[in-house]
Amino acid sequence: MFKRFRRLRLAPAMRDMVRESRLNVSDFIYPLFVVPGSGIKKEISSMPGVFQMSLDEILKECAEVVNLGIKSIILFGIPSVKDSIGSDALSNDGIIATALRAIKDKFPHLVVVTDLCFCEYTDHGHCGILDHVHETVDNDATLEISAKQAVIHAKNGADMIAPSGMMDGIITTLRGALDDSGFENLPIMAYSTKFASAYYGPFRDVAESTPSFGDRRSYQMDPANRLEAINESLEDEAQGADILMVKPALAYLDVIREIKNATLLPVCAYNVSGEYALLKAGAKAGIIDYERVMMETMIGFKRAGASLIISYHAKEAAEILRRAL
Repeated sequence: MFKRFRRLRLAPAMRDMVRESRLNVSDFIYPLFVVPGSGIKKEISSMPGVFQMSLDEILKECAEVVNLGIKSIILFGIPSVKDSIGSDALSNDGIIATALRAIKDKFPHLVVVTDLCFCEYTDHGHCGILDHVHETVDNDATLEISAKQAVIHAKNGADMIAPSGMMDGIITTLRGALDDSGFENLPIMAYSTKFASAYYGPFRDVAESTPSFGDRRSYQMDPANRLEAINESLEDEAQGADILMVKPALAYLDVIREIKNATLLPVCAYNVSGEYALLKAGAKAGIIDYERVMMETMIGFKRAGASLIISYHAKEAAEILRRAL
């Protein structure tokens, strides 16, 4: 006698009853990019449907996000003036601090995660203060200004800090700075396993963060390294991270699963710009069933072990989930 697996597949209701992995609108975190000015909503050519927006437009977008049932956004800032140390990111009047106050004032229950880095704020496009001798980022000098940036985010209303610069010791540095400033209950989502990936290309268009020289391989991870990825995440957990992240997601499903198996912390998958752009290009070319492929990709992240998904598809996915109710 052989096993008849089709017994549980024949009827739609039965398939739904035994489904192992499920998407929920509360799984998603939607990225937003704020720029100075007003009345600005500039679509990014490499990322159809993704925009740089002034704060007034960001507030409209947040209203739409809340209406869709999405519980969280991750906020990126693009200042008008950049310099060698990203001074705008260290100012209470900077683009992120100003946006945080306005968003939290109007949408107090929306969970606002802030990306903590310097690549969008520096005139050289790297993730911190430069070490000119080695033509890379000075790790420890960058930790100092990262701590200042984290406290500014916290004071202006951030609900969670997400440091993306891949500096060694960043979690313990931020945890100490936040605790010392009275923000001991503010969680940190670590970009704990962030690879030096070609999938980030379109993001650099929207965030205006392309390095003016070299690349980020001296501080982001080698895509070939699985064990190092696990080690990075467990180290961030030991330093006090509350959520771990794998970025990118689609080519690293094995890493998501390995890390999920190694930790009891929630794991977040960052479905990055290149992954988004590929599906949009496939849809435009008419070679894929876009909605089905997109939702299959999202469920793949959940099946691999992700509890949360940062995705530019979040609004579309929320609409599809609403229709399915």
